[in-house]
Amino acid sequence: MHSTRSLDIVELAERLDQGFAADADEDRFVADNLKALKDAGLVEAGVPQELGGGGASIDELAEMLRVLAHHCASTALAFSMHTHQVAIPAWRWRHQKAMAVEPLLKRIAGERIMLLSSGGSDWISGSGKAEKVDGGYRITARKVFTSAAPLGDLLMTGAICAETGEVLHFGIPMNSPHVKVLDNWRTLGMRGTGSHDVMIEGHVVPDAAVALRRKAGEWHPLFQIIATIAFPLVYSVYLGVAESARDIAIGLAKKRRPDRHVLALVGEMETALRAAQMARQSMLDVVRRNAPSAETINDVMIGRQLVGQNVLRVAELAIEAAGGAGFYRAQKLEKHFRDIQGARYHPLQSGPQAEYAGAMALGLPIDKIF
Repeated sequence: MHSTRSLDIVELAERLDQGFAADADEDRFVADNLKALKDAGLVEAGVPQELGGGGASIDELAEMLRVLAHHCASTALAFSMHTHQVAIPAWRWRHQKAMAVEPLLKRIAGERIMLLSSGGSDWISGSGKAEKVDGGYRITARKVFTSAAPLGDLLMTGAICAETGEVLHFGIPMNSPHVKVLDNWRTLGMRGTGSHDVMIEGHVVPDAAVALRRKAGEWHPLFQIIATIAFPLVYSVYLGVAESARDIAIGLAKKRRPDRHVLALVGEMETALRAAQMARQSMLDVVRRNAPSAETINDVMIGRQLVGQNVLRVAELAIEAAGGAGFYRAQKLEKHFRDIQGARYHPLQSGPQAEYAGAMALGLPIDKIF
């Protein structure tokens, strides 16, 4: 069985990333890039070595994604959705002795299956309908923002039980005849992620395959783990895009007359990038506590907000500091600018994040703020 040593994954990502640059301007799904990551053994990088994987830490996975984003943001973002779906059960296996996740982790390592996430549909409120039938639940749902949908093997998702109102969590094989990927991903940025809607019409999930039952519309301990671990990984991608935009802008700015206006723009850009880097590091520091809680959600989401605000600012300043040359597609700054706009849309968005932080500071309930 192939195993990628955790110390090698960032170096490996750097080598692969150079080959992705040629496709970075294309709107087509980055299938070939993701296949290259699979062939290189990065699909199983986050699986514990004891279970056949690479044993990479969250810090190493975050660096891998940041590096991949330097040349192809779509590849990095699509792969981050698989990566965090591996990192979460790996953390539970390591720190909570959750043996129930072991078969999935072994399968990822042994078969190199690609996990799909639909955070746009499967956040705390849940979505879709689970109707009780003999031996299981019949699922009817439309899952949006399912990155890498055309290439995925297993959709980690959920639906609301019609009888009880609970959200049920389970995996659905993408080769089910009751699953269809819609060709509807037409967007401002991150165009190559293949984040199409997925329709589930009548797939039956066996009772034994339901991994979790929870109340809809309020935080659950599993979501404390998800929120703490997933977002430092996802926002490492946006940091990588911002770093690349900065490098392009510096190259173009050096060709301009260095007047005070250009100096100020570049200085503001450097400051915003440093703030984003520091905020991302603060998120990873929280993960290393290994104690997901309401408090770690607050700390991570403050970091997520600071990374998001500052990478967006980096993109704006990069376009301006580059001058007119940055307006041309050939420089790739306009693509970076479009791709980085995705940082606005992941949970917790600015309103709920501020409300959550405010309630936490005032000692008020946060269970239903998401």
